[in-house]
Amino acid sequence: MTVTAADAGPGPDPTVPAVVRHWPVGIRPAVLRGWEPPATPYGPGHRGVDLAAVDAAPVRAVAAGTVSFAGRVAGRGVVSLELTGTGAPPLRTTYEPVEATVQKGDEVAAGEVLGTVEPAGSHCAACLHWGLLRGDVYLNPLSVLPPWLLARGPSRLLPVLGVPLPPRPRVGAGASSRAGTP
Repeated sequence: MTVTAADAGPGPDPTVPAVVRHWPVGIRPAVLRGWEPPATPYGPGHRGVDLAAVDAAPVRAVAAGTVSFAGRVAGRGVVSLELTGTGAPPLRTTYEPVEATVQKGDEVAAGEVLGTVEPAGSHCAACLHWGLLRGDVYLNPLSVLPPWLLARGPSRLLPVLGVPLPPRPRVGAGASSRAGTP
């Protein structure tokens, strides 16, 4: 089942800065499973969101930061990134399953490739699990996305106030006249 970003769990956390300018995979991936915060620290829930992603798709840093972990956990490739300028403790994003091309301590720019999606290494097929934490507290990763990136549908260009629209062509304008007609 695909859920929309708007229906992907509790709303964005107002204490989390919207520091991201793009998704970790794709242009606007489908959210396959939303964020479901656990009632207790070790209780059931979904501590992130699952984004539709094909095997070997590039996984990008959602914002500038420092790689705090790149390795395997329970047989799956995981990359964690501490986001620059997000307070103390800093926000940390996690990505799995990822075949990492970065190492712990690497400084990365927003949009830089961290690795590629590993085949079926996660709890879902054809997805990237994306998480967000501040310290030991899990947060909704969609909170770091600005509202314009969560919006659905294509972008639309609107007229600029004060700039006249070009004249519309008249019906029949530019048509060649018939032979013999003045």
